Amino acid sequence: MVSSIAAPARSGINCNVLVLNKHYLPIRIVNVKRAFSLLCRQLAEVIHIEAGHYLSYDFESWVEISELSKEFEPHAHDWIRTVRFDIAIPRIVRLLLYDRMPKQQVKFNRRNIFARDGNHCQYCGKKFSSTELSLDHVIPRSRNGDNSWENIVCCCMKCNVRKGGRTPAEAGMKLIVQPVKPKISPVISIKLSDHRYRSWKQFLDHAYWNVELK
Repeated sequence: MVSSIAAPARSGINCNVLVLNKHYLPIRIVNVKRAFSLLCRQLAEVIHIEAGHYLSYDFESWVEISELSKEFEPHAHDWIRTVRFDIAIPRIVRLLLYDRMPKQQVKFNRRNIFARDGNHCQYCGKKFSSTELSLDHVIPRSRNGDNSWENIVCCCMKCNVRKGGRTPAEAGMKLIVQPVKPKISPVISIKLSDHRYRSWKQFLDHAYWNVELK
């Protein structure tokens, strides 16, 4: 059972899994434990893309496929270990009954703002770690600047001090990119650059929906 999962040396326990609805439309991203819970309860099936073809497996079939993969292509997957066997982490699962689309918006939070701006200060253009960045109101709050995607950008400490409570024009500074609200979670875009999640791309490329990272 999922509760017996333990992390081996090359554990995939921190991987993410894309969830599709019944009609193969992406609805959210979940952690490994949640994905296997859906599979074990027969609420979902694994969707595996091989040579451009979509193959579907229930939990028992995926266990068998994992045994073969472990022997012939162990490095093609991330793994978790149960009491009885090792099992490959599926990249995509499809819900068998759920056919709706969630009404979600891209969450307005620090994580997504940092991801949208690529951890680059939007005034000097340099990249910093999240701990070295602050969030700047382009139009200062003292000038009735609001908390919105269009008014908040990543800013390094040096540029933040230089700008102070002024507008960029007053401080003789210029935004590198005009801030906008992203159509899809910026965190998702970052994950798509990871080779492990390339199989997600064809489901998300033409999406007009917003997928929220849980």
